[in-house]
Amino acid sequence: MNFLHSSFNGGQEHVALVTLDAQANVMLLDDVSFHAYREGRPFSYHGGWATQSPVRLSPPHDGSWHVVIDMGDRSGTLKASVRILRRWAREG
Repeated sequence: MNFLHSSFNGGQEHVALVTLDAQANVMLLDDVSFHAYREGRPFSYHGGWATQSPVRLSPPHDGSWHVVIDMGDRSGTLKASVRILRRWAREG
């Protein structure tokens, strides 16, 4: 199983900004789901097949999170970057 992976600790105040040079699955998983994904078992995630870049995903709650990028059944190469940003509250 080939995939790109990045992990971070965060919550709703964070955004994973994923930049891609091709279409791919971009998924945000918690620890349990990431473990299931690696074992080939059913798992839940936020995100999905990305046809445009960048992709922005935010965790629904605080915890340890994993950004997983894979090309599904497609072959080829993929260049991607993941940046974790903190949202700023609006003043006003």
